[in-house]
Amino acid sequence: MGAEAPVTVLLADDDPDIVEILRLYLMGAGYDVRTARDGEQALDIMRAEEISVALVDIMMPRLNGYDFIRAARRISDAPIIIVSARSMTADKVLGLDVGADGYITKPFDPMEVTAYIRAMLRRVDAPTAPRVLSAGDLALDTERLAFTRAGAPVALTAAELKIMAQFLSAPGRVFTKEQLYACICGADADQVAGCESSVMVHISNIRAKVEDDPSHPSYITTVRGMGYRLDV
Repeated sequence: MGAEAPVTVLLADDDPDIVEILRLYLMGAGYDVRTARDGEQALDIMRAEEISVALVDIMMPRLNGYDFIRAARRISDAPIIIVSARSMTADKVLGLDVGADGYITKPFDPMEVTAYIRAMLRRVDAPTAPRVLSAGDLALDTERLAFTRAGAPVALTAAELKIMAQFLSAPGRVFTKEQLYACICGADADQVAGCESSVMVHISNIRAKVEDDPSHPSYITTVRGMGYRLDV
């Protein structure tokens, strides 16, 4: 049996102190670590290497975090977590809207960041049975992480794939925003208060990719006061 491929974490931040402390904690947890001082360097690393998860700051020179995520999403589906001092809801919504899978606010506990990465990687790597989840003309190959509508491929981010896996595992069931957020981050549903805006952004992005008319969705419907349901 061959050795498992190493988990490689990309740290992109222009604060050397933050990079160094996270690098030490992540290496201590057994991860390979790549570091970048700016968005352009981070993007070069993403192009050259197989990155398992990326931690990126928003305010970086040469290429800011938002623009980095937009560019990275064209070449990689690896989970991307924003680590930023910006704590406004608008910043978090924009980060998720451009393709991030999570948001951590500075200052932070490095052990908490490490645990966050472990939880996210478990969600990405966990085996799901059956291999293909399907309902109507929607299908998700959980081994290849390939999502299709009527046989045509639809590019989804890691967070969006997790949400669709949840929906396809139980078509017709109503999932609360807390339950959907928990399926993304691996947290317990009772520990994710305040996640409404994050989930709404992900649902909006999925609808834009899947629905014929996102303003009048026929696949992912809103159940007022409760959450969302996959109708097929």
